[in-house]
Amino acid sequence: MTNVPFGRAGAHSDGYEAATVRPYAVTGGRVRSATSDLPLEALVEVMPGAVNSHGLPPEKRAILQHAAHTYVSIAELSALLRLPLGVTKVLVADLQEDNYITVHTSTPLNVHTGHGSNHSGLSLSVLESVLNGISTL
Repeated sequence: MTNVPFGRAGAHSDGYEAATVRPYAVTGGRVRSATSDLPLEALVEVMPGAVNSHGLPPEKRAILQHAAHTYVSIAELSALLRLPLGVTKVLVADLQEDNYITVHTSTPLNVHTGHGSNHSGLSLSVLESVLNGISTL
């Protein structure tokens, strides 16, 4: 016999409940959040103990379950959950804000060259040392 979460008959075999509400209701009417400009290829990593969290809506629980054992991109989560990409981005941003997940993006490092502004980042001397070390191999 299949385990149906919360006694709902419209559940998928993977434990995710069938979508019974409109996408805008899932996000509380929001179409974006402060960090919902995440790229599609950004990888989601679940923080330790977050999968066992209670009190989350089924869509957020499903995100945690899908990303529990491996890194999953936002685009993959959207497809797995059968939710629009914008809705998935808002849900991922909410989970990140609440420290349930970490989102890894491919943003470039700031490199401090000693010229211009005082932004923190990787110094030019460290990069030169790495290059010299590679050259000696």
